[in-house]
Amino acid sequence: MSDYDVIVIGAGPGGYVCGIRAVQLGKKVAIVEKQWLGGVCLNVGCIPTKALLKNAEIAHILRNGGKEFGFEIQDLKLDYSAAVKRSRRVANRLTKGVGFLMRKNQIDVHMGSAVFTNAKTVTVTSDDGSKNDLTAKDIVIATGASPFKIPGVEIDGERVVTYQEAILQEQLPKSVVIIGAGPIGLEFATIWHRFGVEVTLVEMLPRIAPLEDEEVSEELNKAFDKQGIRVLTSTKVVGTETLKTKVKVNVSGPDGDQTLDAEQALVAVGFKANTEGLGLEGIGVQLGEDGSIGIDDRMATNIPGVWAIGDVTGKLMLAHVAMAMGIVCAENISSVETTKLNYEMLPRGIFCHPQVASFGLTEAQAKERGYEVALGRFPFQASGKALGMGDYDGWAKLVVDAKYGEILGAHLIGPEVTELLAEISLAQLMELTPAEIARNVHIHPTLSEVIMEAAHDAEGHAIHI
Repeated sequence: MSDYDVIVIGAGPGGYVCGIRAVQLGKKVAIVEKQWLGGVCLNVGCIPTKALLKNAEIAHILRNGGKEFGFEIQDLKLDYSAAVKRSRRVANRLTKGVGFLMRKNQIDVHMGSAVFTNAKTVTVTSDDGSKNDLTAKDIVIATGASPFKIPGVEIDGERVVTYQEAILQEQLPKSVVIIGAGPIGLEFATIWHRFGVEVTLVEMLPRIAPLEDEEVSEELNKAFDKQGIRVLTSTKVVGTETLKTKVKVNVSGPDGDQTLDAEQALVAVGFKANTEGLGLEGIGVQLGEDGSIGIDDRMATNIPGVWAIGDVTGKLMLAHVAMAMGIVCAENISSVETTKLNYEMLPRGIFCHPQVASFGLTEAQAKERGYEVALGRFPFQASGKALGMGDYDGWAKLVVDAKYGEILGAHLIGPEVTELLAEISLAQLMELTPAEIARNVHIHPTLSEVIMEAAHDAEGHAIHI
């Protein structure tokens, strides 16, 4: 039996960050991980996807950019397997980096599956069947989430796949039906289409990117239509039939029942918390109806000394949110000064093309809550930098309380907007108004000027529109 101050179950972004912060605050820490250091994000999620998106961007320029940029390529051949291999190198480099951080911070890593024996003890079972009991005053659950399954849709890992099989496969399908138009579905639609795959995107809700501002969804739908990605909204998948060389996806929507034929189908309809098999029922941890772990503002569960962070809580299933939760959790365990997270104001990003980035209230939500809303807008078509890049679809939109100038939300769609959002979210956190953003001098020409111009517009004195 090994004794620690803190045990973290799960070495994804939330778990390993929580462990490092706890060590910085003087704790003796162990991490238990059953599969990968770095979790889904580093290994088969956020990081390799971004590498594939870069390859897809270059492929798009080579296939379609000759007229725009003045070049001609004869007999162009694209090797998708090389893109996948590059994405694996990127992922592996970062995974090794997490291992280095564990050693640097003297965090003991126990590979295996953890089960609570009681609120202070977990039993770790390794792949070889050996067991080891670990004890700690505080135990943090950071076990992440797994893809939802759809009734009538059997995932076989070949014709019908999840993001994990999709991100590892080195052969492209000629055609694909993507079920779900959230971040994963939208990003894979971008990757595969830019490599020449025929893509059909099916979304049960009335619009793609359904959690974003309505105008963002409309703009993204227009962009996908222009690119040649087929989009079916308000359309429900009722079942699939897997054949030797293709899959039939049966759907029901505004045009009635129809069958979509493709070489492959990707199921990307969301995630459920990984709480099964941990023994939580035995120690009395409270779970929500969706299986997620209930926590308070400190990341504490209803059982003293048991904490939870990241996707397993169902709060906002994003890697950077899990990291922030991990830091706050470690600080609360150590009884040092920390903060409370306002999940509504935390940033979100979708790395499709055009990119989407947002935080806070949408225009409709702000009006529903009784705010007198002022909007600040600026299109990338009026940005010299965006025009020079040849990438100018989209715009920035600020949602502001007209009475006090408080920033209520921001909704961006366009080139590299995931890099631009932080200026606005920092302004909101520090209670700055669009007036301060507008006064902040931005380098010209840059994409960031779009934020300054939108702030000018929110103040009623737009300069370049």
